[in-house]
Amino acid sequence: MTALTLAAADDLTALLPLVEAFHAEEGITQDDDTRRAALLPLLEGSPHGAIYVAGPRRAPIGYAVISFGWSLEFTGLDGFLDEIYIRPGVRGRGIGTEILAALPKALSRHGVRAIHLEVRRDNEKARALYQRLHFEPRDHYMLMSRKL
Repeated sequence: MTALTLAAADDLTALLPLVEAFHAEEGITQDDDTRRAALLPLLEGSPHGAIYVAGPRRAPIGYAVISFGWSLEFTGLDGFLDEIYIRPGVRGRGIGTEILAALPKALSRHGVRAIHLEVRRDNEKARALYQRLHFEPRDHYMLMSRKL
């Protein structure tokens, strides 16, 4: 079982290369200062989200970022899986499945009522994984964003 640990400020140095690698894969353009500024509040205990590291804290093999909100529909605190990343060299070993199975248990102990995520419509492999782990598509809904 892959260890999943709530990250703290002293995990920043180990997290930065992972987040940079994920952003490169996804085509997200962001410099290190901007990335650091986005991570630090969560690592310092912001109530708006949390970061979990997978594997050893000194040399993590992945991470997951959860942002928190409030939902009337789900009757309370909900989480949005903003990012999940596993190093390419260890993919295909079930680590993502372990993380996605452990997160709901950890978050529900802290009062989170639902977890949401987004996935590319054409990413059949990821969609199948998420559905196996009881994430359900909301066919009548579509995530829309407006950058401010």
